[in-house]
Amino acid sequence: MAHFALAPGQTSKAVAHRTVEEIWFFLSGEGEMWRKQPGGSEEIVRVEPSVCVTIPLGTHFQFRCLGHEPLTAVAVTMPPWPGDGEAIVIEGKWPATVR
Repeated sequence: MAHFALAPGQTSKAVAHRTVEEIWFFLSGEGEMWRKQPGGSEEIVRVEPSVCVTIPLGTHFQFRCLGHEPLTAVAVTMPPWPGDGEAIVIEGKWPATVR
């Protein structure tokens, strides 16, 4: 399990995972999450407190904070996070503002 926080006005790097799937539960803030499935289906999901989003294996995804407070979420990976090298940086929907 991990806790994520993204400051107002910030956009994450876009990534895909090699071996894990994730479930994210948003705790505070407002924003959007972009997801693109292998094969081309893509969507932008509005996220706010109590919204739950799944990230299936191989999905490209990125999130951004659009509100005036940090966008925060907890996430669980299945299987457990294997360590460095799991996340692959890919081209995203929006320009990333964080490293």
